[in-house]
Amino acid sequence: MQEWFEAGACDGFMLQVPYLPGGLEELVHGLVPELQHRGLRTEYDGSTLRDSLGLPRPAG
Repeated sequence: MQEWFEAGACDGFMLQVPYLPGGLEELVHGLVPELQHRGLRTEYDGSTLRDSLGLPRPAG
């Protein structure tokens, strides 16, 4: 997955945990620190997904 991300073959992954809340806690406390340790996408440009993707806000 890291190789795909670094090669530009994808910009992210959708993960589904098998159970809640423990599965989510395992993801947050296990996977996220490992990704940060590897230096993969630890900071985001904005406070929302729209901001991080650079999408314009709809008029209204």
